[in-house]
Amino acid sequence: MSIAQNKKSKALFEHPLLEKLTHTHAFVPISMYLIIGLGLSIYGWWNNLLSIGPTVGLFLLGLLFFTLVEYLMHRFVFHMLPNTQLKKDITYKFHGVHHDQPKDKSRLAMPPIISIVLSSAFFGFFYLIMSNYAFGFGGGFLVGYSAYLGIHYIIHAYRPPKNFFKILWIHHGIHHYKSDDKAFGVSSPLWDVIFRTMP
Repeated sequence: MSIAQNKKSKALFEHPLLEKLTHTHAFVPISMYLIIGLGLSIYGWWNNLLSIGPTVGLFLLGLLFFTLVEYLMHRFVFHMLPNTQLKKDITYKFHGVHHDQPKDKSRLAMPPIISIVLSSAFFGFFYLIMSNYAFGFGGGFLVGYSAYLGIHYIIHAYRPPKNFFKILWIHHGIHHYKSDDKAFGVSSPLWDVIFRTMP
């Protein structure tokens, strides 16, 4: 497949509204989750729900936890074995199309409607188990998601840079073009090292 073909979007749904909802510019969710994540942490601190030390500590833990969730989702959900037609359809619509067309800039981020539902569910779960600590932890988690989206966009939309992003660019390139059963971490190769999925 040529790069020109690769950049053209493949329709996932016949209904035009559903199809339109599968596309987004990555800047929309990147900025949205950066603002919401920082806002949650600042809100928790500003309203004396958390002091500054726990806010920063929980924020960093939330960032780290996001990298684990990113790895697990990518490995076990987006690359689950499609042993039924339903699983095959789900994995293709959520992630397979990205492997078919990795240069399609309109599908480098999950559409905001779906990601709002997922992020709200995560924050609700965090709040349920950790009460006010969720403002620091959930803030870090959402900023981690924003960072992941930014890194993913840079990797697919630009040539390899001459800085630390080059390592991530090569790592993710191996996953796309050489071994799709390796290198599941996008924002960090940490969990690939721990779970022995480094290429």
